[in-house]
Amino acid sequence: MSAPWKDKLKGNWNIAKGKIKQEWGDLTEDDLDYQEGKEDELVGRIQKKTGESKERVNEFLDNLKY
Repeated sequence: MSAPWKDKLKGNWNIAKGKIKQEWGDLTEDDLDYQEGKEDELVGRIQKKTGESKERVNEFLDNLKY
């Protein structure tokens, strides 16, 4: 079963991307170059760039409101 944020992400990527950049300003457009099916890679990129835990990243993404 996919995480709730993965379904939201597919339909609202531009909004989500803006909110992610607001939360973690160190991320670049390249870091957030989302391709369908690459959700885990996106989480990994955010973790690597920001030092956040996987749980924290997933929690943030699950709680995105758009």
